[in-house]
Order: sequence, then structure tokens, then C-alpha cells
Amino acid sequence: YQKFGCPDGYKSSNFCLTYHKQRHPSRLFFLRYQLFTFEVSVMAGLQKSTSFSLMGILAASCLILTALWAQKAAALPVTSHCKIDDSDFQRPYFINRTFMLAEEASFADNNTDVRLIGDELFQGVKMQDRCYLMKEILNFTLEEVLIPQSDRFQPHMQEVVSFLTKLSSQLSPCHIRGDGRRIQKNIQTLKETVKQLGESGEIKVIGELNLLFMFLRNACV
Repeated sequence: YQKFGCPDGYKSSNFCLTYHKQRHPSRLFFLRYQLFTFEVSVMAGLQKSTSFSLMGILAASCLILTALWAQKAAALPVTSHCKIDDSDFQRPYFINRTFMLAEEASFADNNTDVRLIGDELFQGVKMQDRCYLMKEILNFTLEEVLIPQSDRFQPHMQEVVSFLTKLSSQLSPCHIRGDGRRIQKNIQTLKETVKQLGESGEIKVIGELNLLFMFLRNACV
């Protein structure tokens, strides 16, 4: 009040404002303007502080959720998608057709000294990567042998191709991380053997569909 010359003994705000209203109307306006400006600045500061606090809480929550998701993702095995539903290996109709096709083709296989599907496929391959290896062999069997030979060994061929294609689609997201050179080497060895045998090699692939079926089940279920 001293700034506006409020008389001694009259420090009451109401009286002082009345006093200045009568004697200094312009100063009263300036006083009220200063009070209003101060209140607005305080409210703005509080609002800004609250806004920053909320933004900080939201940012911290997002970081925590991101960390939890990353931790959960890291805990999943790399080959978690390398799996086939066990129920697909318990369908008698398609199992019988697959084994009947393999038996029919084996009668036309004159080379009994070579086996394509065997434990040697897994030499140097980690247990968790075996399903991926079998996926690659299954795809090779479908794309390079069964589909090109689809006009042979009827009527079982078409049904077996449909069945194995379904299994292949389940394994489409199956991948490995890291060094897969040994896996590719084993697969390449099988492909080269089939190529060297020519038509006899393709017949042998069909004749070993029963082995392919069992190896897929053991590795991917």
C-alpha cells in the first residue's frame, strides 16, 4: 500500500481501495491490472507445470511398456514359429494316402543303395534348427518333385500334394537366426544327389515320403 501512498492507520484493503478510488482512480486501475496479470501468470504456470507432469508420466509409461514388450519378445525362442500342429499328423485319410503313394513309388525305385531321408541330414545341426531344415526339404520335395510329377501315381498324388502344402504353409514363418551354413550344406547335398540320379532320384524322393512324414513329425511337433 505504501507504493500507492495508502495513509498510515488505513491499511485495510477495502478502505484503501476506496481511498484510491476517490483520490487516484488511475492508480487503482493499475493496481487491479497488476493483480490480474499476476493471477493469470500463476495460473498459466500451474497449467504448464501440470501439462509437463502429465506428459512426463505418459512418456515414462510408454518406456516401461516398450521395455516389457522387448523383454517378452527376447524371451521367445528364435524358432518359435517352427512348429506344426500335432493334429495334422493324426489324420488317417491323408496319412494312408501318403504312405500308399510312397509304397507305390518305391516299387519303381531300382536304386536301393542310396537313402535321401536319414539321420545324416541332422549332422552338425542343432536340435532347435531341425524343423527349419525339414521345412526346406519339404519345400524342395513339393516344388522340384511332386508338383512337376503331379500327373503320375494317381489318384494319390493330388491328395498328398494338398496335404503336404498345408504343412508347408504352417512352416512359412519358420526361420533361424545365425549361421545356417551347415544346414544349407546338408540340404544342398540332398539336392545334388537327387539331381545326379535324374529321374530315378525323383522317384526315390516320392518313395521316401513316408520317411519325410515321420521326420517332419519328430522335428516339428
